[in-house]
Amino acid sequence: MKFLKLFLLLFVVQFHAQQGGMWVPSLLKGMNENEMKALGSKLTAEQIYSINKSSLKDAVPQFDGGCTAEMISSKGLLLTNHHCGYDNIQSHSTVEHDYLADGFWAYKMEDELPNPGVVVTFIVSIDDVTTTILAGTESLSEADKQKKIQQNIAEISKTYKKEAWQDILVRTFFDGNQYLLFVTENFKDVRLVGAPPSSIGKFGSDTDNWVWPRHTGDFSLFRVYADKNNRPAEYSKDNVPYTPKHFFPVSAKGVKENDFTMVLGYPGRTTEYLPSYAVEQIAYDLNPARIEVRDAALKVQDGFMRKDQAIKIQYASKYASIANAWKKWIGERKGLIKSNAVGVKQKFEKDLSDKIVKAGKQAEYGNLLSDFAKNYAEIKDYAIARDYYSEVVLRHTEILNFGYRLFQLEQVYTARGEQAFNDRKKNLIEGFEPLYKDFNAQVDEKVFEKLIDIYSKKSPQQFLPESLKGINATQVSADIFKSSKLTSYNGLKELLTGDAKTVIEKLNQDKGFAFVKMIAEAYNKNVAPKYDEINLRNIATQRTYMKAILELSPKSARIFPDANSTLRVTYGKVKGYKPSDAVVYTPFTYLDGVMEKYVPGDYEFDVPKKLIDLYNAKDYGKYADNGKMPVAFIATNHTTGGNSGSPALDAEGNLIGLNFDRVWEGTMSDVYYSPDICRNIMVDSRYILFIIDKFAGAKNLIDEMKIIYNQPKTSKKVKK
Repeated sequence: MKFLKLFLLLFVVQFHAQQGGMWVPSLLKGMNENEMKALGSKLTAEQIYSINKSSLKDAVPQFDGGCTAEMISSKGLLLTNHHCGYDNIQSHSTVEHDYLADGFWAYKMEDELPNPGVVVTFIVSIDDVTTTILAGTESLSEADKQKKIQQNIAEISKTYKKEAWQDILVRTFFDGNQYLLFVTENFKDVRLVGAPPSSIGKFGSDTDNWVWPRHTGDFSLFRVYADKNNRPAEYSKDNVPYTPKHFFPVSAKGVKENDFTMVLGYPGRTTEYLPSYAVEQIAYDLNPARIEVRDAALKVQDGFMRKDQAIKIQYASKYASIANAWKKWIGERKGLIKSNAVGVKQKFEKDLSDKIVKAGKQAEYGNLLSDFAKNYAEIKDYAIARDYYSEVVLRHTEILNFGYRLFQLEQVYTARGEQAFNDRKKNLIEGFEPLYKDFNAQVDEKVFEKLIDIYSKKSPQQFLPESLKGINATQVSADIFKSSKLTSYNGLKELLTGDAKTVIEKLNQDKGFAFVKMIAEAYNKNVAPKYDEINLRNIATQRTYMKAILELSPKSARIFPDANSTLRVTYGKVKGYKPSDAVVYTPFTYLDGVMEKYVPGDYEFDVPKKLIDLYNAKDYGKYADNGKMPVAFIATNHTTGGNSGSPALDAEGNLIGLNFDRVWEGTMSDVYYSPDICRNIMVDSRYILFIIDKFAGAKNLIDEMKIIYNQPKTSKKVKK
């Protein structure tokens, strides 16, 4: 009987451990630690997160605000995704020295390339400061409550004890029911060490993005530098390689199905506890609008990039960024519909309503769902208009984005006077220079034409300025790009020459600026105030809804906070999946698959000659698996944007892979995680080592790492 109870306990723990979750590393003791051990982990919670000793979290910094990275040597060597380092690889590239096409490798430290503005952030400690942050907010209105919270955050950020070189970051959890404070160290001398050519690091490009099977060597290498005291410092030739508190041994032993996997990283944003009304709006209203705009922008840019190598370099990073979310939203929408996420949410809401009644909490929580229903019905058109405005004006039509920044400059003058205007103007002139470096007026004119046509026809008509309705987008586009000075950096500087009054007059005479101002003023008058008002109500309702979930759920419930770009731990197993009827995906891919997809000269599926030669010779060094070269694998870890570059670790904390994507059918995991089809994609550490060693010949980097190889089997001696 005891054995049966133990078996059932382990079965339940293992089952629930597959249900996703992004856990705060300082809070792993108890349920999470037990789950990980049941799945095969040999690590303790203290080994993952410790303040007093080096631990795994000390080897996992955030990379440049939007990705994750990991330390893989005692000399500051850092590993992240190729697409996370893409902007920096591009910035060092020219037509003559195209590191995107050819790759880059520093065979000695003095050849490493500095990257101004790139920041690598380490977590020193995590502290719960909920009581302090919520002090004095009990009886305030929602707007005043938010102001008081920001005041409390500002105060604790100034007074919390830390070292002079450290920083403070306060983030909200569980929709404002908890606040954690992070002490961080920000390193600003980060140098490019190595990157494979895009034909490896971006193999499959946008066609393969978000899908499985995947054959992408999505990695790049940087080095973190510090001052002579091993503390953060701005770039200097006198800086030395940073010595991390912990770095990961790199495993060349390989993985097999059902092996334990753990991913640490900085997932950006999830909304796992949204009500059904919000999920329905995302699937059927908001995502279709975003997808349509980005689809149009991508088609225009792709047409130009395929014909002109210089334009391809200019727009490579922008195109990749647009395409990434575009394809993700398509998969997310399909996944939400296929998994019946709305129905699942409705059942959860019914169960919660029953718990509210049973607990006698109707006065506190009884109106939550009716409030949600009312708010989401009311906000619908405003939310759609907001997304069209954001996608068209602020993001994907560059001349409109430039003009909007100048519109903000005019607002600064109106609100704060000439001195503030001059300060902002100076910063704008400096900030615009790199933007124009990657701007092509011919490309943007066609993007403008397509997107303004969509905006004028599809954005809710009641909010648009009258002069925008029924416009001839082709004619308006040609007219603006023919006359506006916003189409060149020199023209922009000419507009911004003079005192505030002169500049404002010149701006308002420019057709490009006037067009943006017309749209922005209509949006600011007709959409933004009402959207913000309803959204503020939703924020308050969501916080109370989350409070009800936390209060009325059993202690055994697996309730994790939504992602908010803070350090998290997720764990699971290497596992395939079944995306549709009669289709089953196994969890591993190999170099054979690269060759099967190979299309000579194609910008997505070309393969370097040297890689072909290594494949034909089966020259895989120490990294082969039964004569085959592993490339990527999938597992049940719950990841999202921001987890790009996250370390995938084995049961002992060794690096077995590098997280870089999710499967298309499971991208709805930001809203609703399904253990049946949600999988994260990782490039195998053996493929990374193979490319560095055999393809690039960067023995200096191989020698720098601590690599764990399979021990050769030895036959036992037979006693005579």
